[in-house]
Amino acid sequence: MPPRTKSTNSGTRRSSAGSSTPVVEPTAGDVAAGPDTDAVTAGNGAVSRGRTTRTARAATRGSRTGTSSPAASGTGVRLVIVESPAKAKTIAGYLGSGWRVESSIGHIRDLPQSAADVPDAHKGKPWARLGVDVDNGFKPLYVVTPDKKSQVSKLKALAKEASELYLATDEDREGEAIAWHLLQTLKPTVPVRRMVFHEITEQAIRRAVDNTREIDEHLVDAQETRRILDRLYGYEVSPVLWKKVMPKLSAGRVQSVATRILVERERARMRFTSAEYWNIEGVFGLLPGRDADRAGGASGDGQVDATPLPANLVALDGRRLATGRDFDSSGQLTSADVVRLDEDAAHALAGRLADSAFAVRSVETKPYRRSPYAPFMTSTLQQEASRKLHFSSQRTMQVAQKLYENGYITYMRTDSTNLSETALAAAREQARALYGAEYVPDRPRIYTKKVKNAQEAHEAIRPAGEQFRTPGEVRETLADADGYRLYELIWRRTVASQMADARGTSATIRIGGVSSAGEDTEFSASGKVITFPGFLRAYVEGADDPDAELDDRERRLPDVREGDALTTRELNPRGHTTNPPPRFTEASLVKTLEELGIGRPSTYASIIGTIQARGYVWKKGSALIPSFVAFAVVGLLEEHFGRLVDYRFTASMEDDLDDIAAGTAASIDWLTRFYFGSDAGQEGGVARAGGLKHLVNERLGEIDAREVNSIPLGVAPDDQPVVIRVGRYGPYVQHGDERASVPEDLPPDELTVDRALALVGAPSEERSLGTDPDSGATITLKVGRFGPYVSTDDDPPRRASLLGTMTPETLTLADALKLLTLPRSLGVAEDGEEVTAQNGRYGPYVKKGSESRSLESEERLFTVTLDEALALIAQPKTRGRRRAAETPPLRELGPDPATGAPMVLREGRFGPYVTDGATNASLRKGDDVASLTVERAAEMLAEKRARGPATPRRRAAQPAKQPAATKTTRQSTAKKTTARKTSAQPATATGTGTGTTTGTDGGGTPGTSSPRPRRTG
Repeated sequence: MPPRTKSTNSGTRRSSAGSSTPVVEPTAGDVAAGPDTDAVTAGNGAVSRGRTTRTARAATRGSRTGTSSPAASGTGVRLVIVESPAKAKTIAGYLGSGWRVESSIGHIRDLPQSAADVPDAHKGKPWARLGVDVDNGFKPLYVVTPDKKSQVSKLKALAKEASELYLATDEDREGEAIAWHLLQTLKPTVPVRRMVFHEITEQAIRRAVDNTREIDEHLVDAQETRRILDRLYGYEVSPVLWKKVMPKLSAGRVQSVATRILVERERARMRFTSAEYWNIEGVFGLLPGRDADRAGGASGDGQVDATPLPANLVALDGRRLATGRDFDSSGQLTSADVVRLDEDAAHALAGRLADSAFAVRSVETKPYRRSPYAPFMTSTLQQEASRKLHFSSQRTMQVAQKLYENGYITYMRTDSTNLSETALAAAREQARALYGAEYVPDRPRIYTKKVKNAQEAHEAIRPAGEQFRTPGEVRETLADADGYRLYELIWRRTVASQMADARGTSATIRIGGVSSAGEDTEFSASGKVITFPGFLRAYVEGADDPDAELDDRERRLPDVREGDALTTRELNPRGHTTNPPPRFTEASLVKTLEELGIGRPSTYASIIGTIQARGYVWKKGSALIPSFVAFAVVGLLEEHFGRLVDYRFTASMEDDLDDIAAGTAASIDWLTRFYFGSDAGQEGGVARAGGLKHLVNERLGEIDAREVNSIPLGVAPDDQPVVIRVGRYGPYVQHGDERASVPEDLPPDELTVDRALALVGAPSEERSLGTDPDSGATITLKVGRFGPYVSTDDDPPRRASLLGTMTPETLTLADALKLLTLPRSLGVAEDGEEVTAQNGRYGPYVKKGSESRSLESEERLFTVTLDEALALIAQPKTRGRRRAAETPPLRELGPDPATGAPMVLREGRFGPYVTDGATNASLRKGDDVASLTVERAAEMLAEKRARGPATPRRRAAQPAKQPAATKTTRQSTAKKTTARKTSAQPATATGTGTGTTTGTDGGGTPGTSSPRPRRTG
């Protein structure tokens, strides 16, 4: 056997301070005490762990984090645990016999997500809603997640039979935390080794087996601190949003700041006033008659260079012509030293220049040189895949994850642009073989730049292995089209990063002429000639990056010299308008978050997904558009919790968390300052304000719900304000006493005062149809989010959607009474089950128990008999695809660029969708049946393929409710007092209430939670 590092003892977790906390079996009623804290476990596998103080840790920093334990008798098989089944399958193929590779299927434990997850022993405790004992060292309570219990049982059984256990989860914070949780939950009695690698190749796996290490306690602390911070933020701030804005909203450390970035951009667009300016675009040419050696070139054939010379008017009488950058957001010029032409002036000037003589006044040439881009890290991969492949950030990470797990690329969550010596050699050799020796510089290019607040660095994202496989070599083995495209992008970027600079010459030509009125004019043309393409042979930056496009594109100009006379071929006045700042795309939002030092590249995809899932943002094409709910939430946070969404403060939190990861700061001290406050905090910061808890309690009563939910638009001609208000059921516009709902797909910057008044002034589609003769209830026609429907005013109201053949304009009382008979009982079958005819969101159908069958038309709802319904139910189900095939498509879109299969647009039970015969993708908000492009259809199908088939969820059994505990929790909330903590030994405070289940960074839905002991010092 190769030499090993000392293994980690399976029965204890040793802190950086060297003391250990016993690990207890997750069985009901077990209690184990550690040196400084009690560790309590409950029947669902909950474990608390004591937290260590900075001082105690520092005293014994040199102690090792684990001890060897003798191998228990077992089968001799060595067990390797990774995160995913795909990763397990690939690694198993490399290790061969004598090894067993299994997956944990992600995290196996987390803080409780709801009150049902909290063990009975902790229900009713003051901190139960948080899942973190804030009054006892911020001990988190971990429970085995319900959907992982069976997998944990399987892993426990395998660990008992194994001779050694290798924890081979990812080498980042999350991976280190998963390894620690596996160790604590499985409690193996055999040697345990931490095995790490950043690519899945046979050589890399063998090296990892030969070079195991211990679990990195600093990384575990860093992940745990972030998780606790996100829970505290989400569970304290989200309830404020429920009370003051709308139920089921969430706040999060990063998601709220990301939402603010989008809202601020939309506000800027709403404030923007466009300005118009004009210039003249000229096209010039060389006059014949120049000496032969210049005109004829090398051949001396006397032919004049006929290349057109396009140029723009840039100066008039020595003053620069105004361009878009000379206007502010209000449409006013920012300088008095420029000339602004309007349409009439531009046309008049062009007329005065029609017969003018023009000549070259100057030719300025400079050498052009451009270096290649650094290899990809997570954020730049997301940005470039968005530009070049039209992938969402989430889709990029899904595809990259598969490539990594199957051994095609290195680990895809990284902040580093560095390449290993092996990778440098592989990239240089491949560039030399494919493009020639002159395309490879003498020395390897070293990219050492890391992003601000970067996580512990891995290698850059590159093709896996000691020799890179070209895209052509992986095409046959990589069946997934999206995977191939992303691999090719990564391969090109990596190889190009080790290639020579692109070289050439750039030129600026100034052309002068005098108008018939004596006005001096000057035109300018710029061009570039690339004499040696260098890395551009392999890679050009995404075309929607304006800077990169201008830098990488060649623009040839004719061969002219100072004094050359020119002919005027065209003089075209052109009008321009200034544009508001562009909306963020996923790529540009990722870039902005990275530049601000907010969040981590590994979490950007999930953050963008979260703010869309919460309804704060929706997409129109590739643009991210904030909703009016986002406006209300951001406005509330800015006004009352400004530091929580302050860019610098959020970035400074990342700095502090990185210090904890590096072991230079203590997590308990930091959490204490953040949650309970400290005089040592930043001026104006959360700590100096008394901590998060005090801040929330103090500000809650000050918040005027109507004010934060009101977004002023302007003033109407009658001097009354026009306001958008966010109500519990969505946004609406108000002018005086008149109101109107805001269409869901209307971007905020398009809702002007005029548009709002038009909505308010539109004739109401709600009208009374009459009275139900049986009940006396009034029946009203209304229009809701899902279309027109009829409703009664009795309690509870009866409602029914209009059929497809009905229109609101022609609907009668008789029609409404007919609709309100649905669902219609047809009778009882022989087995005693009732049979009904119903109209659902997917169309008309008959139902008996759990069986349902579609009806051929809506009219049959009122005519189908019991016998006909039973006969229909007795027939086998007709699947949706067969029915769809019998219906003509709405549009034929052409072949899918990825698969070559024909794409069509169909109307389905869920609404319009795109299909290539194998994959279906529903149209989203902002997509239009009439204007849907081939590119957008292909993007939707590719995203659906990347997500893979849906997996049915098994509903977990819900434990019986305990009213007494809940009641105690609510009562103690009012009595809770906040004690300010000033040292590593926290003061005691009690309290509880309802919380929010956090997502990636703290947002979520309500729940109750409890703690687990952390390491003690």
